[in-house]
Formats: sequence, C-alpha cells, structure tokens
Amino acid sequence: MANYESELSVFLRGLKQEHPDLEQKQREGRALWWDRASDPEDVARWDKAKPPRGSYVYYSNGKD
Repeated sequence: MANYESELSVFLRGLKQEHPDLEQKQREGRALWWDRASDPEDVARWDKAKPPRGSYVYYSNGKD
C-alpha cells in the first residue's frame, strides 16, 4: 500500500507532462482575481449590498 498512487494523481502527473506550461497558466489566471488587493470601494459596495441579518439565523420567523 506504500506505493499506491490514486488515479487522480496519475492523471494530473500525465496532464502536467503533456502540458508543461499548465502551472504557469494557472498562476497567471489566479493572479487576475485572487492574488491581488481588493479595491476598498468595491468592498464597501459589497458590504452595503448584503441584506440585514436577523437576530437568530437558525430561526424562521415565517418571512422566508
């Protein structure tokens, strides 16, 4: 069992061998949205758009 390798691991290793530039493309794509600072104006707008939270989130008051 020590030498076991899942089908997913085998698939990913083969995919990376066929497409050596894949990891670099992943990093570039991730940098577009995740690896950057959030704009404070956007964050304020997102917070303002959230609906008000009730006093007890697990209780249904019949408005749902």
